[in-house]
Amino acid sequence: MKVEFFNNINDISKDQWQAFEKPSCPLMQYEFFKALEDSQSITVDKGWQAHHLAISSEEKTLAILPLYIKQHSWGEYVFDWDWAQAYERNNLDYYPKLVSTIPVTPVPSEKLLSNELDYCEVMSVLIEYCQQNQINSWHLLFVPEIKPTNSTKLPDDVYLRHTVQFHWFNREYENFDHFLASFTARKRKNTLKERRSISQQNIIIEHFIGNEITKKQLDYFYLTYQLTYLKKGHQPHLTYTFFEQIFQTLPDNILLVIASRDDDYVACSLFFFDQQHLYGRYWGCSEKVKNLHFELCYYQGIEFCIKRNLKVFNPGTQGEHKIQRGFEAVLTYSYHWIKNVNFKEPIKNYCRQEREQLKRYQAQCLSALPFKKEP
Repeated sequence: MKVEFFNNINDISKDQWQAFEKPSCPLMQYEFFKALEDSQSITVDKGWQAHHLAISSEEKTLAILPLYIKQHSWGEYVFDWDWAQAYERNNLDYYPKLVSTIPVTPVPSEKLLSNELDYCEVMSVLIEYCQQNQINSWHLLFVPEIKPTNSTKLPDDVYLRHTVQFHWFNREYENFDHFLASFTARKRKNTLKERRSISQQNIIIEHFIGNEITKKQLDYFYLTYQLTYLKKGHQPHLTYTFFEQIFQTLPDNILLVIASRDDDYVACSLFFFDQQHLYGRYWGCSEKVKNLHFELCYYQGIEFCIKRNLKVFNPGTQGEHKIQRGFEAVLTYSYHWIKNVNFKEPIKNYCRQEREQLKRYQAQCLSALPFKKEP
């Protein structure tokens, strides 16, 4: 078995990437990762050194895992700053670390591309690689739950972490009114009031799929994307060229929703979708309009899912305000390995306590949903 690491996505061919069952999530497709690197959105200077893993036999590629060597923890959304600070207090280096994720994109999805190897087998490869090199830890972020089998099991010093996200589930709703019929009367009234306020403010909303998106619309989207970050005092992660490239290479997986008033754009939101899922990713506005964020980021996405019979809508991280709009708390799964033996037990206990706390938090969130109680 041959193990290789590639420092550029272009060193892996699209045919290699797609030699396995094509990833259902559009954010895991070759075109998405290629656009990240080609557009200079993800670079060594920004702390993301591509180090993609390929495992092969003499006959074929057996597995591919997107990987990055990192010198910081920005853009991951499974926060380990406390761990890094503990290392620093002990005059130890926490970085560099090896991270498998979709950069700056906290979407739960299959990260390992393989028909023959499982995560536990690949973990052994990563542990050996870190032990033999100056890599202090590895992290698999937002992957499916890894369940032991008769032939493989999770290594003892690999620790599970959860985060909580809020997802919407399509329970065979015929339309938005059918979905709202599952709400209590008070919650249903509040939602209808929010939606009516949009038309009362003379807002018109339109959907555009992939190739329908014009340069004018792309320019407006990127302007508001930048404004969203700048308002928070941050620089945008992704370049204009990144979006320009994926609009061309993933046209069948992109939805742009634009709100306008008097023929002027006022806000927009960008989504990715496949046959089962909708992923809400980016939002921005050039004019503040009451309730428009809820409409563009949540209600329009729900309507799109119902119309297309999509099963799950992941609108992005955080946001307890999503609960009253019918988004349910779900646990995500990430797995972590630390080289330093003195930190293994403290981090193991940290992860255990965190899991217990987040399970209680999930239960509290589920109890606050707006749905009618079953008799």
